[in-house]
Amino acid sequence: MSEKCLVSLDELFSYDCVQQTMGDDSLDVMARRLYIPPLCGVFQDGPTALEPQDQYRFDIDKAAQEQLPHLVENRVEKVVTAAGDAINGYARPRTIGIVFSGGPAPGGHNVIAGLYDAAKKANPENRVYGFILGQDGIIEGNVCELTDERVTQYRNLGGFCMIKTGRTKIDTRTKMRLSIATCKKLGLDAVVVVGGDDSNTNAAFMAEAMKDEGIQVIGVPKTIDGDIQVKDSDGKSLCAISFGFHSAARSFSRNIGDLCTDGGSDVKYWHFCKVMGRVASHLALEVALQTHVNLTLIGEDLAEYVDEERVEKAKEEGTLDYTAYGMTLRHLSRVVCDAIVRRAAVGKNYGVVVIPEGVLEFINEVQVFIIKLNTIISEYNDVHDTSFHSDFRSLEDKLEYLRRLVRGIRKIGPETIWNARDDELFNDIPEFFKAGLLTERDSHGNFQFSQVETDRVILELVKDYLGILKEKGRYKVGVEHTCFTNTLSQAGLDADVYGPVLFRNYGVGRYLLTKEELISQKTLKQVLMKAELLEDEAPIPVAIMKIYEKSVPKLKVQTHFYGYDGRGADPTKFDCTYTYNLGMTAFSLIAGGSTGQMVGIRNLEKPFEEWEPLGIPIAPLMHLEERGGKMKLVLEKSVVELDSNAFRLVKAMRDNWMAASPGPDRYRKPGAIRFKGDLEEDKPMTLCLNALS
Repeated sequence: MSEKCLVSLDELFSYDCVQQTMGDDSLDVMARRLYIPPLCGVFQDGPTALEPQDQYRFDIDKAAQEQLPHLVENRVEKVVTAAGDAINGYARPRTIGIVFSGGPAPGGHNVIAGLYDAAKKANPENRVYGFILGQDGIIEGNVCELTDERVTQYRNLGGFCMIKTGRTKIDTRTKMRLSIATCKKLGLDAVVVVGGDDSNTNAAFMAEAMKDEGIQVIGVPKTIDGDIQVKDSDGKSLCAISFGFHSAARSFSRNIGDLCTDGGSDVKYWHFCKVMGRVASHLALEVALQTHVNLTLIGEDLAEYVDEERVEKAKEEGTLDYTAYGMTLRHLSRVVCDAIVRRAAVGKNYGVVVIPEGVLEFINEVQVFIIKLNTIISEYNDVHDTSFHSDFRSLEDKLEYLRRLVRGIRKIGPETIWNARDDELFNDIPEFFKAGLLTERDSHGNFQFSQVETDRVILELVKDYLGILKEKGRYKVGVEHTCFTNTLSQAGLDADVYGPVLFRNYGVGRYLLTKEELISQKTLKQVLMKAELLEDEAPIPVAIMKIYEKSVPKLKVQTHFYGYDGRGADPTKFDCTYTYNLGMTAFSLIAGGSTGQMVGIRNLEKPFEEWEPLGIPIAPLMHLEERGGKMKLVLEKSVVELDSNAFRLVKAMRDNWMAASPGPDRYRKPGAIRFKGDLEEDKPMTLCLNALS
């Protein structure tokens, strides 16, 4: 036996292909670092200035006037080319800090790159610091100075790896005092906060507190959920979408599109795909447009559901049925079941469903539970030295506390908020969902939908109802007519004799459905005997059994969650360009003396030449909202508008994309995020569609 001659490791490492494989950077990453995003026209013309825009109107909340008096009168500011004294002001030396807050979103590194490049171009002596691990870095003084080498390493790449991120908020006097001390120690002129609605809310309060210290604070809108969309009181768009949304949606769509291909290949799985979006269904809507999956649940649509039959029945009885308004968990399961049953009837016992992460928040009964439990938990935490979740660790302990509220042993205010009806309804839901509803809230006091198996809640109800439909003989898999005739012909049986006995629609259509009474081998035998096609003691013919088994549905489900993979995706060219110009805009706002403003770019839906960098006042956008059982001043989230072009088109195509008819499915394959070539789409589909007039 000849010995195998092995290449030495030293020689092996000398090969180019080995070097490329073992290296930390792929060819795509190296190409990304070299890419230079285009600049909005105003940034190509040299120093910039700010021009107040008086055509925008805001209805200002009284709480914002009281809590943010120095910022509430801020106006929208357009970035324009500087002239005269403004040129000298633009170029004066500055020291700027930047911090990431909240979950990552593709493009964040380019915000830093745009800010850094603008600062260094304005004055090479300018310094930019990055706070490490989010706002903890500001509080604790954990900071690093950004350099050409560090910034270049992360250009056009996903994640927040350059300076990391965190979820701490500067929301107490002590934290604010420590933050101001850090900023003064570093000699900062300004701080840029890159984050979502809560982070930009926090940025406004930081700007208010730091104004007298001469430290500017600028916010940058970030969230893959797409729920930061700013309009003035007259509906004029100022910020059509937050950065990261396009990249995450494309990442999810690529993977879900592959599941559509798998489903159509293996023809036996239903894929249930939960996508991020706790408060709004923008991602689910974009994925639907990208992939044409069979069923997409849009939370905002479910919230507007009206059960017309119950409304009419109540009218006849001279009453008003309030429970007829809004989707219930039971009816939601029926919607999903309807899609499964209809597709099975034409031989398609497979499909893909997209579910937004926060869909249960749009279900009335669930929403009531969450509001009440949030209040109970918050109230308990306020009056005790310990927390609700540390005192009641097991589910049974938590349930017992709720029972004691019902019995009046524990009360909140003059009357308990948790009554006997709540307890009765709560006991009817699955144990794992009870545990989910009683899970620990996030740092903002919000219910953590990502910690609850939303898809499992729906699936449990779907499986239960499909079982009922199966027993009633209404959930069947359609058998193709040619399959039936060929199978019987091979067995020497006459299809035209057996067909009318077995099928309710024999001779009509391509797919045959067995009669409703055929729900077991026993009933099958009875029907054959009644038609005198089978003797009492004789076995059912093998060919007939084969056809019967084909008609019996076997629901096989795969569940998937798309969230963290999209947050860490590399940005699309759209997000690379968008975020780089957001960073440039942030510097222009700082150079122009702004504070308490959020960076925005108008006309994102239009050609790049028409993009218009802006500073958007945060304080006038804020309003009181219930958070963690208390009313707090926050930046309002934007939800899917049911009269938007994007939603109307998805609604119009529901039956088409469900494809519950013979013939091919209507899946659309979006493909991967491409950074080279001309095949990459320009911008989010929802953005383009909603801009059409």
